[in-house]
Amino acid sequence: MKDPLLGFFMEPLLPIGIHLPERGTRTLLQDLHRQLRSAIVEGRLRPGLRLPSTRSIAQTYGVSRNTAVAAYDLLLSEGYILARRGSRTEVAASLPKAPSAPAIRRARSSRIRRVMPFWRSTRVVSYEDPPAPRWFFRLGVPDAASFPVEVWRRLSTRESRSMRTAEGLKTDLQGLRALREAIARHVSFTRAVACAPEDIIVTAGAQQAFDLLARVLITPRRTCVALEDPGYPPLRAAFKAACGKLVAVPVDHDGLVVGKLPRNAAIVCVTPSHQFPLGCVLSAQRRAELCDFAHTRNAVIIEDDYDGEFRYTDRPLDALQTLDRHESVFYVGTFSKSLLPTLRLGYIVTPRWARSPLLAAKAVSEGPCCGLSQRVLAALITGGHLARHVRNMQRIYARRRQILIDLVHRDLSRWLEPIPSAAGLHIAAALRLPLSDTSIEVESLRQGIGVRALSAFASRRSSPTGLIFGFGAISDADIAGGVAALRRLLEQFANR
Repeated sequence: MKDPLLGFFMEPLLPIGIHLPERGTRTLLQDLHRQLRSAIVEGRLRPGLRLPSTRSIAQTYGVSRNTAVAAYDLLLSEGYILARRGSRTEVAASLPKAPSAPAIRRARSSRIRRVMPFWRSTRVVSYEDPPAPRWFFRLGVPDAASFPVEVWRRLSTRESRSMRTAEGLKTDLQGLRALREAIARHVSFTRAVACAPEDIIVTAGAQQAFDLLARVLITPRRTCVALEDPGYPPLRAAFKAACGKLVAVPVDHDGLVVGKLPRNAAIVCVTPSHQFPLGCVLSAQRRAELCDFAHTRNAVIIEDDYDGEFRYTDRPLDALQTLDRHESVFYVGTFSKSLLPTLRLGYIVTPRWARSPLLAAKAVSEGPCCGLSQRVLAALITGGHLARHVRNMQRIYARRRQILIDLVHRDLSRWLEPIPSAAGLHIAAALRLPLSDTSIEVESLRQGIGVRALSAFASRRSSPTGLIFGFGAISDADIAGGVAALRRLLEQFANR
């Protein structure tokens, strides 16, 4: 039998113009609440008017009873309706005053001033990638298709079983002992880094390492931080966010120009094995000069060895940390280039005097890293799987790198001169003609070519211009196709 009160109660609701989407739409509740509130605010539902029951609302507008109840509850909490005895609900006689648009803007402006200036101007990076270009010379990304998935899956299954025990549930803020032991052996063999497991702090990738170092080493607006220019923007952002006084130091074919370091530099950030983005190597003489600077000025060095495992010509120079005799160097490593970026595991080889402060900062910022990932990575390194994977990828990357260099020399030499480089997953090429590298990057993307402008990584106007090509995640055929397409585009630029 039809509810005898339905007709009476529905009369006030019929003319207010509620239009809801199809049932099952996720926004039903929000739409019903918003339209009822608008009808009250605009006077279409008058103060004191008795409202239909939630059952009547549900039947009339084709929503569930729970949705109708939730919409009424929201209006009740906002002061637009009142609940009387006997489940009677009516429009409130005195409605809450809605703030005017200028008042809202003033409130927002007042509150935004509470936010630290750096974060007001910083835009969130979206991890939902737009459609990839047809020929994508993506920077800093390894070949995901070659990742040893089956080995990782097998080790992950084995380590998952061990986590059922009390021993398997243990966590360590510094990083699991087994992984720190494996890393110590790995960096000793591959990079001649002398360290013990106690000197290693496992982090959620290199970026967390930079953030921790900035938190611990910087006194806001007082500590002078010297950064390579051009250099790595995320590292620069970490030290800027910590309110360090940043100074750009030029880079030439021998790496960081140590003679240009400010005398009051307390922190020097450097990529000595494969400078980002130019690709040069910090010379032996500059390494000695930098270590001497740190010792005499009581400064510290942050050594970012982001892709030093991949070398293609001469024997790699030892890490700066190997030369350190005064506990001045923080060595930052990552597995994002040798394995996968999504693994999010890196490490700091830290001087012992800084270990406790860094661990205290890590406890505040994130706590222990994922235990299962650490266990699997430790097993991967200990079982020799990482070393085999790196050797295999070394051959693949060496071939791609040579194809790219040969094609640039053959097809693009009129516009570009490759900058000598012997390591890593990218090469840079300087522009020979007075063209805008940022304009070339934008136009290239429109035509399906993903390359980066060299000047985008610099803060000084006098920095070199050119293009950067990543070759870690692009096939041989796409390298050739991308270079051919870029040649056509550069010909268009030259003819303008």
